[in-house]
Amino acid sequence: MSETTSTNEENKLPLNGRRAIPPNYSNDEENEVPEMEAFGVIPRGFNPRDYLRVVDIYMFKEPQEINKQEHHTDKYYNPKLIVRRGQAFQIQIDFNRPYQPQSDQFWLEFLMGRYPQQNKGTYIPIPVGGALKPGQWGAKVIHRENNSIRLSIMSSATCIIGKFRFYVAVLTPYGILRTRRNSATDTYILFNPWCQLDAVYLDDEKEREEYVLNDVGIVFHGNAEDVKSRSWSYGQFEENVLDACLFLMDKAELELSGRGNPIKICRVASAVINSRDDDGVIAGSWNNSYDYGVAPSAWTGSVDILLEYYSSKQPVRYGQCWVFAGVFNTFLRCLGIPARLITNYSSAHDNNANLRMDFFLDDDGKVDTRLTKDSVWNYHCWNEAWMTRPDLPVGFGGWQVVDGTPQETSDGMYRCGPASVQAIKHGHVCFQFDAPFVYAEVNSDIFYTRMEKNGTQVVENIDTSRIGQLIVTKEVGGDGMMDITEEYKFREGSDEERLALETAVMYGVKKQSIQDTTYQPQTDVDMDFQAQKAVLGNDFKVTITFKNKSRNSYTATTYFSGNIVFYTGVPKSEFKKHSFSAKLEPSSSSSFDVVIKSSEYMRDLLEQASFHFFVTARINETGKILAVQKAVMLEIPTLRIKTKGELVAGKEMSVIVEFTNPLKQTLENVTLRLEGPGMLRTIKKQFGRVPMNSTLTWEVKFTPMRAGLRKLIASLNSDALRHVYGELNVQIQKP
Repeated sequence: MSETTSTNEENKLPLNGRRAIPPNYSNDEENEVPEMEAFGVIPRGFNPRDYLRVVDIYMFKEPQEINKQEHHTDKYYNPKLIVRRGQAFQIQIDFNRPYQPQSDQFWLEFLMGRYPQQNKGTYIPIPVGGALKPGQWGAKVIHRENNSIRLSIMSSATCIIGKFRFYVAVLTPYGILRTRRNSATDTYILFNPWCQLDAVYLDDEKEREEYVLNDVGIVFHGNAEDVKSRSWSYGQFEENVLDACLFLMDKAELELSGRGNPIKICRVASAVINSRDDDGVIAGSWNNSYDYGVAPSAWTGSVDILLEYYSSKQPVRYGQCWVFAGVFNTFLRCLGIPARLITNYSSAHDNNANLRMDFFLDDDGKVDTRLTKDSVWNYHCWNEAWMTRPDLPVGFGGWQVVDGTPQETSDGMYRCGPASVQAIKHGHVCFQFDAPFVYAEVNSDIFYTRMEKNGTQVVENIDTSRIGQLIVTKEVGGDGMMDITEEYKFREGSDEERLALETAVMYGVKKQSIQDTTYQPQTDVDMDFQAQKAVLGNDFKVTITFKNKSRNSYTATTYFSGNIVFYTGVPKSEFKKHSFSAKLEPSSSSSFDVVIKSSEYMRDLLEQASFHFFVTARINETGKILAVQKAVMLEIPTLRIKTKGELVAGKEMSVIVEFTNPLKQTLENVTLRLEGPGMLRTIKKQFGRVPMNSTLTWEVKFTPMRAGLRKLIASLNSDALRHVYGELNVQIQKP
């Protein structure tokens, strides 16, 4: 034995009594199956040609043929047979002579992995019999003609999903004759939301079309007062994406026998989507520096990321929450699990699940960044996957939160979910997985606390309504927004909401109580502020309004702070400080303007063009402090996309992408990307520089192969300007 093989043997687990065969993690590895499996000594006159022999197998695997049509898998750019579990499909076998059921005996075999075993579901022998039972393996002859037979094969509604090898085995008196290994007959079996016996069954056809078959989605970003949206290409049907998704389960070392269970698949996938602790698909970066990689805002979809990871086996740089969620959504839809991308506005990142975000103020009422550790993300994206939860009490199936963005560890790895949305709404956070963390993301309160000189903490203000103020997803069958906040929480202040909170606290989510002595809210004076619609590169103003509801005159010492922040709520720099004294007349309102100049913010601007304004005011007569904070998004210019010539399948067409630089500076290192799911793979073009006010034009020629409604998505990325998108719906006609 050579030295290398001996060390490999040592690294493998010892084959002791508990584990008689090595672990079976890989869908790609194969075992050798003998073509002739003899029962004993074969007599000299034996000639296999004397017996029934398989000449050819026809899988009906073309997109327009019966199997892919009936199984809703005709969109996959994949030459193999792809079917969904729990539903019959057809094959044809050509023998060397007519099949005689009385005397000929044959069966079918589906195998997966290197150590196929019947009790693990990785070796499936199927005898050919009479009637097919719903949701159970079986095969029956439905047509005989000359030397050919046509079979209808039913797969189990709980079978493992992945790529199976397929053989036909014929019984002879002296042994079993098998067909030769032929990769052309490999069969992919996926989850089946159309099958009532499948754990991912979804009973609404419109929802199945949206959550399984739609290969383009919408990511909502910005903030709750100023919702922005952009398209994302999931591309779950593109070439090699299915194999890339199956590889992720190999990478996560999910035992093949566990791959029929959507709960297990979601749990391991939420860890392998990010690169923390397992070299998974995407490396996150939240610090505005993206050397040796692609800025998160430049991606237009999941396909490039998955295929790069599948070929390099190295984490792809870089992602932020919507990139993790976009790729996760592709993975789920590709395997047949209904999935959607969710955006939670003002999402709490609570690192100790005490349902409390602490913002500490100093003597002047300014936020003390040294003491303040909790953060509120402008928005955070995660996914929901649809499945039954037989591991939980009745009623907690349906949509489950799964999150691939690495925020906190769960069972020792960066992952989150699946957590039942129903359980979160009702406060039943005792049920696995990670429900307390998600509950805090949508339900925390913000405490504004001032530190006294002697070290005591005085709570100046509690904001109970800001966190999780809007939770949305793309509407079914359109590009609009669907508000699903009420699926996560009861109306703020309602009896049900209080009850859900008390339930969550009872199940161990810590809720810190406030002694009434330390917190008396200010009721005499209200303060709020509004920012004018702000366009990147322009000046704008912020108006602060006080409403004095009392009969007293007050003066307020007001401090205005403008910060440039990452969308995760972490400040990068304070670019604006402004203090003023405000006279508040009895029973009246007064407004004060603060002008924000573009020269103040442009130098430090981050890619999401997001500001965080913080206004605190001390009422001098009472010593009370008012505090309000808001995120404001700048309007970013968009890309214009137009088409030229006929839009006909099989004919060349032109797409023109245009962009005008609105900034008072030249853009350096400009990259454009363009992709059209099902029509055009991503293409990139570098432009050195774009001077101020000048327009860049890029023409791309390509030939769409299929008719139908398609979407073109483009992005522009440069050192000074990011998050620039454009999109266009195009109707490709039949030739």
